[in-house]
Amino acid sequence: MHSKAKNLIVILGPTGVGKSSIAVRLSKKLGGEIINCDSMQVYKGFDVGTDKIPLKKREGIPHHLLDVADFSTQYTAADFVDQALKAIKDVLRRKKIPIIVGGTGLYLKALLDGLFPEGKRDPELRQKLEKEAQEKGLESLRAKLMEVDPASCQKIHDNDKVRIIRALEIFLSTQKPLSQHFLNTRSHVDDFNIIRIGLKLERQVLYKKIEKRTDKMFEKGMIREVENLLKQEVDENSPPFRALGYKNVLKFIRKEMPLEEAILLTKRDTRRYVKRQMTWFRKMEGINWFSPNDFDAVLKFIKDNLE
Repeated sequence: MHSKAKNLIVILGPTGVGKSSIAVRLSKKLGGEIINCDSMQVYKGFDVGTDKIPLKKREGIPHHLLDVADFSTQYTAADFVDQALKAIKDVLRRKKIPIIVGGTGLYLKALLDGLFPEGKRDPELRQKLEKEAQEKGLESLRAKLMEVDPASCQKIHDNDKVRIIRALEIFLSTQKPLSQHFLNTRSHVDDFNIIRIGLKLERQVLYKKIEKRTDKMFEKGMIREVENLLKQEVDENSPPFRALGYKNVLKFIRKEMPLEEAILLTKRDTRRYVKRQMTWFRKMEGINWFSPNDFDAVLKFIKDNLE
């Protein structure tokens, strides 16, 4: 391995498949450091429900981008790219290999393929569009979007108000359709040797793991975690409370559902999320798929492909 090479390892896969433990083992063997790519593990204080890897299981391997966001802020894909690039630089400076680990497809895509240059947000314009949606109905905005940017319009769901307004706002403030902006994106890491590892299990096996993992979260004190967060005045509408399971726990605490139901619904929501994740990953290119039980094959593949 000559020192000029900039290697970047990406470990992705659905929730509960076992990415964290494989990443720690790989880091030990290869001299790596881990960069979290899970959109909920960035939040401080949300540990049990996001299945954040506890300190003792990190085995001394540095983990970046865990606990970097306050509960009240909306952490975005752009924030992730910005902080991940800084972390990657840091890791390389220490002559270690950066290993990106997580299941948030949007963040991975933003880092590997680039984010389009957003253009400044225009609150006044947005308000005008919101008002028009209220008065004339969303259909009228959709028709406008269809005129100026049919490519984006066809990709956006008929009643996805947020994205219809956003696409129109981008067109009106930049005079360029959203779909054009996407053509100008470039990867932030296109000068890296990127090794993409996907971990997957047979669906029924993964679902069993998810059920066990959910039971464990409740045993480990997910309810206590939520009670403590509420005591610290964390707003129930703050972004991290949208993470899997938390809304069910909130309903249980408010006596709106029994505990068994909160657990069952969390399992169901997680299964649904896994399906959505796999849809994302199937669209991504260049992923080499392995079973998480086949560590030696993963290690060999990476070693063979390092520059």
